[in-house]
Amino acid sequence: MSEARNPKSVRLAVAQTLVREDPRDVEALRESGREVRALMREASAQGARIVHFPEGAICFPSKFVMSVHGPDAVGPADWDRCQWPVLQSELGAIAELARELRLWTVIASVHRLTGPNRPHNSLYVISDRGAVVTRYDERLLSKTKVSYMYSPGVSPVTFEVDGVRFGCLLGMEIHYPELFAEYEKLDVDCVLFSTSGTPGNTAAQAQGHAAVNSYWVSLSGPAQHSAAAPSGIVAPNGHWLARCPTDDSPSVAVVNLDDSSEAAADAVTYGRPWRREARSGIYTDHQVIDPRSDDRTAAF
Repeated sequence: MSEARNPKSVRLAVAQTLVREDPRDVEALRESGREVRALMREASAQGARIVHFPEGAICFPSKFVMSVHGPDAVGPADWDRCQWPVLQSELGAIAELARELRLWTVIASVHRLTGPNRPHNSLYVISDRGAVVTRYDERLLSKTKVSYMYSPGVSPVTFEVDGVRFGCLLGMEIHYPELFAEYEKLDVDCVLFSTSGTPGNTAAQAQGHAAVNSYWVSLSGPAQHSAAAPSGIVAPNGHWLARCPTDDSPSVAVVNLDDSSEAAADAVTYGRPWRREARSGIYTDHQVIDPRSDDRTAAF
């Protein structure tokens, strides 16, 4: 039995950018900002309503660059080394362009907290009016991140664009299926996952999470790792809809998330509702009391 629903559709762009690792380098921060804005314009020209960027799109601070014991040893991060005014200026320019283009923009950045608290590793959700409407903070951090660099987040985050509901994940959270299952329970249509690394099985895991939960997964990563793991969008049936080039170039891939499409209809209409029904306790009335059922050593 399928659930009654209204068709949903939105045009999504996933990006891959060159990830730079030194937040002390003003020109590198500026260049990242220019690169992000160029890809926003490209996504808009291709009709996207929302664009999704990788972790470290402006900067992914190196654990060695930030370490008080660096550059040869990892230790507590000295966040006074970060060029915060430049970072905030670039994010402000990105938000202004989102308003001009009427383009929802999901962009990763370090989110500064009140000292002495460490910052969050975050995804900002900027609306097509140029306002930050919500922010996702990475929750399941790597050992280095949580030991020396960041404060973990505490909750999932969802938002909607044209009736399509999105959830956000970040960093190494691809490895935690419970986070993807949590978003299924929150009724999202697509999970946006941003990363700065390319573990060998990230792409396969993205496909698995999409297929198991019957929703889209957008995987956004660094351009310099695109030969092994280009950014792309997985359909609810687990198949890739589109992927960025594998030539290390900053780029976008743009697709329609349409739940009436062939790539999504069966998974969304039948697979997802049935799994929810199966988990609701429908088997209880069909269970039987029988000696041969209870005897696990019964002969054939």
